[in-house]
Amino acid sequence: MPRRQTYIDLLKLRADLWRIPFLLCIATLLLFVATGQVDRAAARGALTLPPWISVGGIEDARAILGAMLGAVSTVLALIFSVALLVLSMAVSQFGPRILSRFLRDGITQVTIGLFFATFLHTLLGLVVTRSQTAGEFVPQLTVMCSVVLVIVSFTFLIIFSHRIAMSIQTQNVVAQIVADLDGAIAELRDMMREHPLRPEALSQRDALVARCAAEGGVVRVPRTGFVQEVDIGRLGLAAEEADAVVRLLYRPGQFVLENAALCQVLPAAKAANLAAAIRRDVKIGPHRTLKQDLEFSMAQLVEIALRALSPAINDTFTGLTCIDWLGDGLRVFDAHVVERAALTGPSGSIRLLWPPMRLVRLVKTAFDQIRQSAGANHAVSIRLLQTFARLGEESQNPQFRQALSEQADAVWEAASATPLVKSDRADIEAAYRRTREALGSAP
Repeated sequence: MPRRQTYIDLLKLRADLWRIPFLLCIATLLLFVATGQVDRAAARGALTLPPWISVGGIEDARAILGAMLGAVSTVLALIFSVALLVLSMAVSQFGPRILSRFLRDGITQVTIGLFFATFLHTLLGLVVTRSQTAGEFVPQLTVMCSVVLVIVSFTFLIIFSHRIAMSIQTQNVVAQIVADLDGAIAELRDMMREHPLRPEALSQRDALVARCAAEGGVVRVPRTGFVQEVDIGRLGLAAEEADAVVRLLYRPGQFVLENAALCQVLPAAKAANLAAAIRRDVKIGPHRTLKQDLEFSMAQLVEIALRALSPAINDTFTGLTCIDWLGDGLRVFDAHVVERAALTGPSGSIRLLWPPMRLVRLVKTAFDQIRQSAGANHAVSIRLLQTFARLGEESQNPQFRQALSEQADAVWEAASATPLVKSDRADIEAAYRRTREALGSAP
């Protein structure tokens, strides 16, 4: 599917804490070499530095560099400790699948990189500030650059502290996951707008699927892992150029085994020619991602809800918040995404087929585990019923309404089997009755 650059993508880098610091250290080394050359030229009298750059004599310079070196090294150790503590809290509270979100945070990576680069620059400046046989050498510009780097680093420390304080709040984590879910849905919507499918081509889909299964050549999975991303537009153009039809057997988020059938190509003779393009445009990795995997986005919200509702945490309000956002995600998907799972080329013929993401499956992904773990938590049962009612009032999709109806019946059945006081039973019964009315069939 086409790559859509979002604001969230700009704030997220690779899920590691060494790459950006390493690049910043290299940049700082280059800066140190450049300023060192200028300082040596000034020491020879080849040029004159502005008076405001001077930091005094050699003792003054070494005192300034030593003080900055101690402060930066102390704060650098503190930042690593805080980062590891936040990662530990994130895993225990939100689950291990949230960890990569914190590791990819650009502010954290840049802050660690700035402090380490500043430490390196200051240490090198302290080394070259010394007495020589020809006299004292005080790298005035280098020391001043170290001062500027310290100021910038401590400015980012304030931003980092604010970022950490905001990132560990549950509502912000949920909001970020929802933003990723909305972005993935918008990506699907944009793809459908860019590649409209004519009704006559859509009517041929089932026949093409059957032909691919019976006659198609097979391209196999190069390695075991999860399908992370599919470049639908690029792969569709490759199939158009080859005058072939490619049927993907897996969608993003599904697990594949090495040497299993990845897709079928019709006619079979074109499979060998398209194998390289298919392996290029179908990205397979060791873990699921949020780019095109709507089910994984919902699964992360479900995991937060399950941990919040567990006896160890017992945070009902977070569970209710997750239910609200899950309902909104289903609403947006129902309103904007058509389950066509086909792409036409410039010629108007279908060139690409893939397994559709069914709304009924998303409903089960969103609510099954929460409903099953709710147990005697009547607030969760009522909120589930209220969410089903709101969705039923806004949707005319019969399959969607049927799936919501089945979920509502399951909630009522579980609540009926649980001992309830009179007022709680009345509240749940009223919510269930309203849900059935919204879905078109009163109990």
